[in-house]
Amino acid sequence: MSDLFFYGTLRHVPLLERVLGHGADTLKVSDAALADHSVRAVQGEIFPMIQPETGSSADGLLVQGLSDVDLERLAYYEGGFDYGLQNRMVTTREGAFVQSQVFFPEPGKWVPGEEWSLTDWVEGWGDIVTLAAEEEMAYFGRIAPEVMLRSTRAIQTRAWAKLLARKRRTGEPRDIDKDVIVHRHKRAYVDYFGMEEIDLQHRQHDGTMGPVLHRASLLQGSAVAVLPYDPVRDRVLIVEQFRPPVFLIDDPEPWLWEAVAGMIDPGETPEHAAHREVMEEAGVSLKALEYAGGAYSSGGSSTGYMCLYVGLGDLTETTTTGGLASEGEDIRTEILPFEAFMERVDGNDFKDLPLLTLAHWLARHRDRLRA
Repeated sequence: MSDLFFYGTLRHVPLLERVLGHGADTLKVSDAALADHSVRAVQGEIFPMIQPETGSSADGLLVQGLSDVDLERLAYYEGGFDYGLQNRMVTTREGAFVQSQVFFPEPGKWVPGEEWSLTDWVEGWGDIVTLAAEEEMAYFGRIAPEVMLRSTRAIQTRAWAKLLARKRRTGEPRDIDKDVIVHRHKRAYVDYFGMEEIDLQHRQHDGTMGPVLHRASLLQGSAVAVLPYDPVRDRVLIVEQFRPPVFLIDDPEPWLWEAVAGMIDPGETPEHAAHREVMEEAGVSLKALEYAGGAYSSGGSSTGYMCLYVGLGDLTETTTTGGLASEGEDIRTEILPFEAFMERVDGNDFKDLPLLTLAHWLARHRDRLRA
């Protein structure tokens, strides 16, 4: 059995339990501190680091009684961030000195910032990171930690999408706790997207439980799609970019004209994502957003949920250099008079479903927006 001192995110017991794969009630957990050290936020990241600092004291949790498997799971979770265990003497609240192990970052790997606050982290990121840990730890023993690190941001985006999804209620009377039975749930693949398989039964319309179904789903985060519209000049803006999935299906025209679109980042509101994406892809600062609805883009195969907006602003300039180079985006824009835009819609020139949906919404609400 081993004793570890946690000073950062793993002080959040729900996260610690997800990483260990069992409850903390089997362990001895107590408050402790490591003298002459401080806990600092890592610049550009959402997790902290510990560093020597004379006269300071790093508060944390002393967790005693960890098994070899517990240590393997902890090393897997921390390993992708280049944190390794070192022996240190910590002091308990009662004043006892206890030899324990502490995760220290690789020297020079991260840049320390301001003092880190567990309370602030829990409020902003606790639920997201804890839920993300469920998916990450499902691949323990299957994928190397440095490979998992590549997927961390995407997994957190999916976790945020799950938290948003839990709030979507329309008055449906059925109860998934009673009307859905899960027999097997497997996380089959992880990268930018995830793939999960499930065997389940659900209650049918006649009241009986249906047969066991084997299904798979592409796991995605939530997204926004925005059609910029200038009500004074009566113009819309559309964007064009290359789409690998369209290429993979053997479509000879994988450069699609679309609405501005992008993922909702962890902790971000859909409205903020909409403003951010329009600025990134088109260089346009919107004055207002009109919500045009939200829906699952392909409920039979994907978890993807899209919030739709018409964005109001001045459309006077186009760009051929939109998007973020760091994400491999190569985007150009075009501004069209509304009537010309709708002629192309009716002529079946566009293959992007969110763009078509927003076009028809705008056609219904255009007079109101222009007024």
